[in-house]
Amino acid sequence: MSNRTTLTEFILLGFSEVRELQILHFAVFLVIYPAALMGNLLIFMAITFDHHLHTPMYFFLMNLSILDLGSISVIVPKSMANSLMSTKSISYAGCIAQVFFVIFFLGVDFSLLTIMAYDRYVSICQPLLYETMMNSRACVQMAAGAWIGEILNSVLHTGNTFALTFCGGNMVDQFFCEIPQLLKLTCSDSYLTEVRIISFSTLLYLGCFIFITVLYVQIFKSVLRIPSQQGRNKVFSTCLPHLTVVSLFVCTGAFAYLKPTSSSTSALNLVVAVLYSVLPPIMNPIIYSMRNKEMKAALRRLTGCR
Repeated sequence: MSNRTTLTEFILLGFSEVRELQILHFAVFLVIYPAALMGNLLIFMAITFDHHLHTPMYFFLMNLSILDLGSISVIVPKSMANSLMSTKSISYAGCIAQVFFVIFFLGVDFSLLTIMAYDRYVSICQPLLYETMMNSRACVQMAAGAWIGEILNSVLHTGNTFALTFCGGNMVDQFFCEIPQLLKLTCSDSYLTEVRIISFSTLLYLGCFIFITVLYVQIFKSVLRIPSQQGRNKVFSTCLPHLTVVSLFVCTGAFAYLKPTSSSTSALNLVVAVLYSVLPPIMNPIIYSMRNKEMKAALRRLTGCR
């Protein structure tokens, strides 16, 4: 029988079944979630209302803040509600929505990180061509391409996953609906199609990571030729955190989606999932505001604080 008629919900095993640890999980996420929301919302408002920040870099950063608001809101509130009420269920439709939006938000997020690396490369290594190559039309086209491309990618992954028959139970060994864990519940060879698509997509993201690395090699070569120590420090202070976020995102995401499903423990799977899905939305506001004088000045103007 079709999984659509026999399966009405999934059980997210997630974190511990011990009540005290469930309350701890709820408390930790209760701190992380509002902090991520407020940080990304402040960045979005500062860039929107401050004309000093109407530049390509901040345009992409504003898009990144929107994505971070979406990605953490898809995962964390449901997990918090389950821990608070000591339940673990998620509806079949809710699981479909989680898979779609997790793939979509995280995919666009990484695409924008790639574009932001290219923006830094052009501004540092090709400054005379910056106005031409990164004009407003080009920026909108790149951002729109990232959003539209990932919509199609999310539809493909979600459709392939939920076209399968789930006959291995409904216990998902994760705190949200993650495709590799859902594939463990299938019982037909057709799941190999989705495995191949996941492998191809992940390798494509790894290719983008290699592209980003090459760009930063060129950036660092140019920076080392800058005579001013202050100028070098300014570039390194903005580029190194960005490269750190990209590296964390790629390494944890590749591990989660490329490894054999039975090759790691549940605890390790949980840690990796938190690192690539929950940590970036709270790290990005810290990295791109606390270490950025223009952003801090815009936030002061926005909030009226000195």
